[in-house]
Amino acid sequence: MNTPELLLILAGSLAVSAFARWRGWPAPLLVVAVALGVSFIPGIPPVEIDSEVILTVVLPPLLYSAALDVSFQNFTQSVRHIRRLGVGLVIVTTVVVGLIAYWIVPDLTLPGALLLGAIVAPPDAVSAAAIGRRLGLPRGVMTVLSGESLINDAAALTLFRVFIAIIGGSALSFGGVIGTFVLAIVVGVVVGLTIGVVVQFVRVRLSDSVVAATLGLLVPFGAYAAGEALHGSGVLAVVAAGLYIGYNSPKTGYETRLQERPVWSSIDLLLEGFVFALIGLQVFTVTQNVASNTLGLAKTIGLAAAVLAVVILVRPVFVYTAYFRARWQARAQKKIPILRHLASKHEPELSWQELAVISWSGMRGVVTLAAAAAVPVMTAAGPVAQRDTINLVAFVVTIGTLVVQGLSLPWVIRRLSVADLGQAERDAEDEVRIFERSVRETKDYIDEHHDEWAARYGTAELDRSLSTLVSQFERQVAVLLDEHDLEEQDIDSAGVDTSTVRAPRLTGPELTELRRELLDHRRSIIIRERNNGELDEEVMRSVLRGIDSEQLALDTSAMTRNRR
Repeated sequence: MNTPELLLILAGSLAVSAFARWRGWPAPLLVVAVALGVSFIPGIPPVEIDSEVILTVVLPPLLYSAALDVSFQNFTQSVRHIRRLGVGLVIVTTVVVGLIAYWIVPDLTLPGALLLGAIVAPPDAVSAAAIGRRLGLPRGVMTVLSGESLINDAAALTLFRVFIAIIGGSALSFGGVIGTFVLAIVVGVVVGLTIGVVVQFVRVRLSDSVVAATLGLLVPFGAYAAGEALHGSGVLAVVAAGLYIGYNSPKTGYETRLQERPVWSSIDLLLEGFVFALIGLQVFTVTQNVASNTLGLAKTIGLAAAVLAVVILVRPVFVYTAYFRARWQARAQKKIPILRHLASKHEPELSWQELAVISWSGMRGVVTLAAAAAVPVMTAAGPVAQRDTINLVAFVVTIGTLVVQGLSLPWVIRRLSVADLGQAERDAEDEVRIFERSVRETKDYIDEHHDEWAARYGTAELDRSLSTLVSQFERQVAVLLDEHDLEEQDIDSAGVDTSTVRAPRLTGPELTELRRELLDHRRSIIIRERNNGELDEEVMRSVLRGIDSEQLALDTSAMTRNRR
């Protein structure tokens, strides 16, 4: 793929994605459809996919951005369910698809059929998450879907490497496969956490927000490369680094947080559109290749339809069986005193309707495309059997799940009434509650430091300035209550002397310094509540954005005054 082709694909996919977002349509599906139509235009050259580019340039930033957005608290609460889907379901799907594909087309060979199973096993939650956010899926369901998409890629790519090695002539025992899995997990997580700790240590000490944000852009690529170089999972390295840095992001400078989020949103939009455009552009070429091989197009399409059906049906069977087995196990553990502490750590309960939505959110995407493109033409043992067949089946499964599940998922969510319509109201109440608490504790903080500040600034000027600032805080709470249509809360305005309203007040650098200190104290209160489990992480981020924006306005005003 040369530079003009790359730019055309990026620009075209962005234009189609923008149109889809404007119309409220699923962007991945529309991008695939348009790209597929373009591939049939006479004279359009075939597009070659470099799997290394997908795995090392496209996949890491997408995973990292998703990990930054995931609530670490919610992730840990649902980790058992996430682990079952992200690892257990991938293995089961690989085995079931592999056995059925081998039964239908023995020419694939069993390792080749299992390789196909590993390629189509991992769902991509991009489309499901976008639909879920728009329709108000419960936060627990969103956490499971997002968490699953973060770790299932690692399981699938590890299996992919195992079966490629077997096809290439390596003799791997069952113990060797398990060892490969364990090594990938341990090394990947350790590498990712190490990079996350080091990068976070540096970022909190950088005063230049541009440098800090740019350093964050390098993390996914460095984590993936380091994880793979040390024979671990680059995917897990990226995820571990993203979860750690995302959880600790409130400790970095506010300017860094305000700069990073729009940048990552733009990168997500560009790369996701690029990947789905590649899927559509490849189908025509792969179909031509399959039509000329020994298996033939008709039998390959039949195999693809069978694999698509298996992929769709295996997921709900596994989801319900694994979940209710875990619930039964938890109830059994409660009856045994020595195991009772284990039962208290089970994942949050999900209704059958929520499980149905999770079961139907199995659209395939980036990793399936990258893995299919990464299947080598030749190995040490000879050519890979039916490579074009594997590619076409992978593309059909990806497009099929996007069409069948992606288009019907909104209907499923509405039909089962899974949307949590009260989540926004609860978040608003929590936002107001934490805002009120921050105002109340800030007043206590003012009382504690009043004498110190009075000696520094002067009593009269200080009291009038503090009175003005506290009044602003209280008006902000009143505005929040009005916006969310909540009952007015009583905020004690005592503790600040308002009798000096005619006295001069602080101006310029002195007032800016005081306001910064109070904003930092309010920010520390919010982070403390999150750390104590009293505040949901998503609500914390929303409140912090408000405080960060307030501080940005303060510092911008100060810089403007200094230039005069």
